[in-house]
Amino acid sequence: MDWRVKGIIQKVLGAVPGGHGLHFHLQRRFGGLRDFDGELATKVDDWEIMVGHLRDAGIVLPGVRCFEIGTGWYPTFPFACYLGGAARVTTYDLNPHLRMDLTMRCAEVLGGFLDRIASAAGVPLPQVEARHRQLLDALRTGADLNTASGGVIRYHAPADATRSGLPDGDVDVVFSNSVLEHVPPEVIDAMYAESMRVLSPRGVMFHSVNCGDHYAYVDRSVHQLNYLRYSDDEWQRWNNAFLYQNRLRAHWFVDGARRHGFDIDLDTSTTRPERLQQLAAMPVHPQFAHVPAEQLCITSVDFIARKPASTTAG
Repeated sequence: MDWRVKGIIQKVLGAVPGGHGLHFHLQRRFGGLRDFDGELATKVDDWEIMVGHLRDAGIVLPGVRCFEIGTGWYPTFPFACYLGGAARVTTYDLNPHLRMDLTMRCAEVLGGFLDRIASAAGVPLPQVEARHRQLLDALRTGADLNTASGGVIRYHAPADATRSGLPDGDVDVVFSNSVLEHVPPEVIDAMYAESMRVLSPRGVMFHSVNCGDHYAYVDRSVHQLNYLRYSDDEWQRWNNAFLYQNRLRAHWFVDGARRHGFDIDLDTSTTRPERLQQLAAMPVHPQFAHVPAEQLCITSVDFIARKPASTTAG
């Protein structure tokens, strides 16, 4: 599908009654939810990467208090964290997208990944298997996430991650996966400030950001730098509530964490030669001229930002 057509369709659906429900059904039939098992497997890969980076930063999953920003349609990361022994997983979403049919399917499919979850979390497989059995049994009786997880998973939606209401220092890890690229910059700043408040001393934020043009996934005629051709005004023709893209570059997210007082323990942003070539071969709007090409062309970043031990919430 031509990316412009998709953008216009989504913009219309966002403005008409019943558009959100219709958008979900289109996602199930034609979009990212069409291959549910494949998409979930990719999320498990991402979760393993996150847990590995956290482990390298000295944070092991068992006993950790987590705060996820952006639950989505189904709770892969909260389930995997629960199965791996997290003490608490609070997950917030601005919109109540979570679907119980997909949640049930998510729990079932995760049964094929229990050995990987146990290995990544560093816990015995029988413990993970026991938690998984309990989770499935409870969900099948109609239990909500909190009950099914024995109080570990706490889902809040609609909820504002910039005003969580959590106590100061109540969280060890704040994380998101492919979320921040869909959030306005001023809201990201507010999320960073709230994260600094709710994190314990030496607690961390882990964010995985896919900051390439997402329309490239549905239209193979364009690449992930395509949206840099346009001014903000031009981009508003296609930007929409279902696929809002802020077009911020990878360094912005990391530098923003530094501005809020975090120390950066990890920054995976890498300039890839093929992206530099794509950038050089296309017109770039002058509003991006202040960004060096080596930074402008980066389309993904994982980073860990740590709260200094001496920091107190203001």
